[in-house]
Amino acid sequence: MVGAVLAVTAAVPAAGGPAALADTGRSGGAAPPDAVVRVDGRHLLQPIDGFGFASPFQRATLIRGDRGLSPANQRRVLDLLFSRTTGVGASILRMGIGSSTPAPYDLMPTIEPADPGGPKARPQYVWDGDDAGQVWLTQQAKAYGVRRFYFDAWSAPGFMKTNADDRNGGNLCGSPGTSCASGDWRQAYANYLIQFVRFYRQEGIRITDLGFTNEPQFVASYASMEFTPAQAVDFIKVLGPTMKRSGLGLNLVCCDAANWNDAKGYSAAIEADPAADRLVGTQSGHIYGGPADAPLPSDNPHTWMSEWNPNGNTWNEAWDDGSGWAGITIAESIHNALAVANDSAYVYWTGASLGATRALIQLPAEGDGVAVSKRLWALAAYSRFIRPGAVRIAADASDPALKVTAFRNRDGSTVLELLNEATTPLRTNLAVARGARTTTYLTDETHSLDRTGTARAAGGHVAANLPARSLTTIVVTR
Repeated sequence: MVGAVLAVTAAVPAAGGPAALADTGRSGGAAPPDAVVRVDGRHLLQPIDGFGFASPFQRATLIRGDRGLSPANQRRVLDLLFSRTTGVGASILRMGIGSSTPAPYDLMPTIEPADPGGPKARPQYVWDGDDAGQVWLTQQAKAYGVRRFYFDAWSAPGFMKTNADDRNGGNLCGSPGTSCASGDWRQAYANYLIQFVRFYRQEGIRITDLGFTNEPQFVASYASMEFTPAQAVDFIKVLGPTMKRSGLGLNLVCCDAANWNDAKGYSAAIEADPAADRLVGTQSGHIYGGPADAPLPSDNPHTWMSEWNPNGNTWNEAWDDGSGWAGITIAESIHNALAVANDSAYVYWTGASLGATRALIQLPAEGDGVAVSKRLWALAAYSRFIRPGAVRIAADASDPALKVTAFRNRDGSTVLELLNEATTPLRTNLAVARGARTTTYLTDETHSLDRTGTARAAGGHVAANLPARSLTTIVVTR
């Protein structure tokens, strides 16, 4: 199958049923297909870095059981998020670098609570080995096999900023266009970030990806800090060399703009500056306010959709109820990020939280209990099977209601994601290498990534039914 063309044909069946695979042999005499899908394994597209979720702002303490979650449900939540057999199988965990003091729930503690007296003064760092539960959750993820840990700062400590507050925006002192009586804090902030990484190394955790800004064009009442594209480029040329001198092997990520159009502006600014472009390993953006409608204007193949969930004010466990919060909405978002924006990673906001949340999992404010949304299974359909180091391969469908992406993993397996947005079912006929083993999983209102069929294609063809408004994952192995 490697290097060969896979052809998938789809036709409306006489009667719909759950997705199932069967060895059909040759399909001569079949009616002309209503839609045709082609998957070309010779046409390689973007590399895949992984899929995952964020858990900053002390969400880790909820999973740890600080509010009464039982050990059994703690393990259930961890399995749902990290297990490659029963859960999402996340391969990226995004966490926060704190700036707040004090730091009750929903804030992240700083490692430098006091102004040392100026940017040249010796900093007085403080480390408790816990970091509001983030160390614990990262260690748990590592035990499940996660190797990609992205830590991002929402703000520098307030004394480093023009507004003297880690909240409500403000700029980093020393950035172009700023004037601070206390001086230029750019290098001190870079050192702060590196020290944070070193503290995690003390705990046996290797942070792999480092970001210095989150939604830099958005002023929030919580931790937030503004960077224009020009200011971000300027700081990259401070932080990048500092990272290299540290010897920590870090990948610099920038700039996590709040919406994709703004992310394009930051990306263009980085691309226009050769020095900054060489220092940034991953370009990133969020998709609040609209989907990723085009690739970032970058030659870098590693671009991440690094944060999003559908805004709303209720908990929702449905797959497809028209609310915009349901599971199929997440499947559509992931498909769009991969197939339209050519992103190499998709990171959801957030893993588990309280109340009227659009997290994957809802936990009680006090006591025990776990509620699981179909959003989790939409992410799992991609994350569990498309592994870091995979590459997307060309795939398209003649029917716009059938959204298709295809991927080849390092182990030689091929993964097809077939998102049927139509209100009618489709039947597919998949041409594969003789003897290939094909396994299918279905996610819809009544299935949660359920295995619904396995076949070995003696005749080089297997068939699958795609129920209306469903996501079918097909894994092809030799």
